Amino acid sequence: MLDFWETDLTEDETDAMLNKVAAEVKKRRLEVPTVMALEMHKPLARVAGNAGVVFAPFLVPFLGFQNVNDYSRLFNSPEIVERLIQRIESGPTSSEDEKPKSVMPQGTSCSS
Repeated sequence: MLDFWETDLTEDETDAMLNKVAAEVKKRRLEVPTVMALEMHKPLARVAGNAGVVFAPFLVPFLGFQNVNDYSRLFNSPEIVERLIQRIESGPTSSEDEKPKSVMPQGTSCSS
């Protein structure tokens, strides 16, 4: 049978997961609302980690057992949440993120 939280995450696994989450947040340009939500809910980090186990029967069919297990272990500590906030606030991860993308194709104008 699959057991939750059999082992702790290694430092490498933790860093990889934090980098993945931070990259996804930055890719969607949701840094400000994400940091605000994480700061507000940082005191409840242990509750959020345990909620992953409680709601596992509903989450596992969509996210997979390993993802639910890993992320519930990851978000079980306020210190980890603070590290995630620092990764999100650290700035762009690549040169592509530094320059804003144009919404309008080149050669078109706004005038009618």
